[in-house]
Amino acid sequence: MEDLTELLRGVLEGCVLQILAGGGSYGYQIVQALNALGFESVSEGTVYPILVRLETKGLAQVTRERSEAGPPRKVYTLNAQGRAALQAFWERWDFVASRLAIMKEEQHG
Repeated sequence: MEDLTELLRGVLEGCVLQILAGGGSYGYQIVQALNALGFESVSEGTVYPILVRLETKGLAQVTRERSEAGPPRKVYTLNAQGRAALQAFWERWDFVASRLAIMKEEQHG
């Protein structure tokens, strides 16, 4: 699909939270996971500020893990606040998606 960056901008934090819900991960792994889902335009330059924001908001714990390829990696893991934020994200998403579905159906009905 063509460039989704602008549309995704508002939901990428929720996507990152969902990926972190599967276990600890570092920036490059998150980018790879998003790219594998078809979001090829998402880069490390997009994901790293989100990770910093999650850490600053207290939604993720950060640990350092040794890396064979260079300096230690920062591994992000959701904490209780992060899991609550993820649940709130999905509730907001479901609300918006349901309204968009109604709007689409009314236009095509």
